[in-house]
Amino acid sequence: MDNALQLSNIHFSYGKEKVLSGLSMSMAAGQIHGVLGRNGAGKTTLFNILYSRLHAGIGTCTWQGNPLSFEHIAFQETQSYFYPYLTGREYLQLVTQNNPDFAIDPWNRIFGLPLDRFVEDYSTGMKKKLAFLGTLAMDRPIMLLDEPFNGVDVESNEKIFQILMRLRDKGKLIILSSHIIHSLTGTADQIHYLQGGKIQETYLPDSFPQLENQLKEWIRQEIQGDLESLL
Repeated sequence: MDNALQLSNIHFSYGKEKVLSGLSMSMAAGQIHGVLGRNGAGKTTLFNILYSRLHAGIGTCTWQGNPLSFEHIAFQETQSYFYPYLTGREYLQLVTQNNPDFAIDPWNRIFGLPLDRFVEDYSTGMKKKLAFLGTLAMDRPIMLLDEPFNGVDVESNEKIFQILMRLRDKGKLIILSSHIIHSLTGTADQIHYLQGGKIQETYLPDSFPQLENQLKEWIRQEIQGDLESLL
């Protein structure tokens, strides 16, 4: 597909520890793609490769037929770093230098952040919302969101969901990672299950209930013996 992100035969290791092993997938613009996997499955490593922070030992990443660059991507990390003594407004002004049309105060009316306070005084949820606004402000064709719903209150989660739906309809490619199935099944158009260093299966909405049931059964089988001995 010309209007897609293509990953082909991605391999990556930390020393002798192999994390990604022949990972391949395709994700089209105008869709929301979920990447699901256990802790340590390689979700964050994959995102860092997409953002060019890490470089795959083998494999290629292309966007619309050309080599993928971090300039194509707005990346919200699981825990975003903010410089000390920086206010929320100053942070957004920094990330909007290349997008002066981004309306900081109108967008902030959705989340109600105290933009003139130092970010270091924000709660975890407030920092997540500020980082999300910063990701929006960059206005890149690909949005890469690593655990975007974690630590955010229920009301703000719904607001983020509504924003992502609108951005998808406007042609953005949105990629979410999570190890919690329920944060993806109500949001994603496709869910890619990452295990053993590669995408084991891709699920469409009709098969989301099957995915949930499979995960429950795998977990039940894994802990059944331990629970019987402990309880």
